[in-house]
Amino acid sequence: MPAAVSFQSVSKTYATPKGPFQALHQVSLDIEEGEFFGLLGPNGAGKTTLISILAGLARASQGRVLVRGHDVQADYANARHQLGVVPQELVFDPFFNVRETLRIQSGYFGVKNNDAWIDELLESLGLSDKATANMRQLSGGMKRRVLVAQALVHKPPIIVLDEPTAGVDVELRQTLWHFIAKLNKQGHTVLLTTHYLEEAEALCQRIAMLKNGRMVALSRTSDLLKTATSNVLLFKTDVALPPAMAAQARVTGRIVQLPASDAAEIEHHLAALRQAGITPEDVEIRRADLEDVFLQVMGANTPPAEAA
Repeated sequence: MPAAVSFQSVSKTYATPKGPFQALHQVSLDIEEGEFFGLLGPNGAGKTTLISILAGLARASQGRVLVRGHDVQADYANARHQLGVVPQELVFDPFFNVRETLRIQSGYFGVKNNDAWIDELLESLGLSDKATANMRQLSGGMKRRVLVAQALVHKPPIIVLDEPTAGVDVELRQTLWHFIAKLNKQGHTVLLTTHYLEEAEALCQRIAMLKNGRMVALSRTSDLLKTATSNVLLFKTDVALPPAMAAQARVTGRIVQLPASDAAEIEHHLAALRQAGITPEDVEIRRADLEDVFLQVMGANTPPAEAA
């Protein structure tokens, strides 16, 4: 059986006023049937470009992409029928209500008499009371729910989610992941890009990381977590850290996080704080998470000039 999605040495170069810009460099990976797969990377890493090539919205400069054995260029009709894509941007037709929008989307894929599934989508995504509302009347979060419903209306075996929870409230995030996780358990393949790394850690079985168009990591989520520093010392302070400590710390407002491989290194950090006259507040020690791994991988793949 072919992979659900296969990227084979995919490169993409754009012509710009400053000369050619290579957005993707020889990206190769396979996503298996029924897998929940995460694609991570900083802004500009090439994630959306890769998904645009998968969806047929852009053409690869080199390489090929297969969807369940169908080439996205040579056999585009069959390839696109296998996909349900939720884009980053809020794109909608202002002349139709929610139910009409989903019926029209069903028609694009030749699906008739689809009201039962549309009703289930509306219920599962909290849109039942908005079924007759015009798309222009919906909030940004509700529009995002409709985009998800549109992507799923033809029951695609492969679901592609490009930053689906960007700028949405906690309720929608929980509703969406509950529904998508249910579909994944039913056999649907899911490809997710997100900047919420806790989502990727909780949901994805395998993860690929991109940086500057190159794949810098590809592994099972559990294996990636094993590569991280085993512990993190977390505390709060209003005082500036000593330079040597600040160089390795992750600081968010008053919250400081320092990698620590063992108890001796934790004690070393605390001793350095005491010597600097800093009294940390709310001290705790936690296991490293996917965000720690992500920063470690991205830092390890930063050229010296860029790091400087």
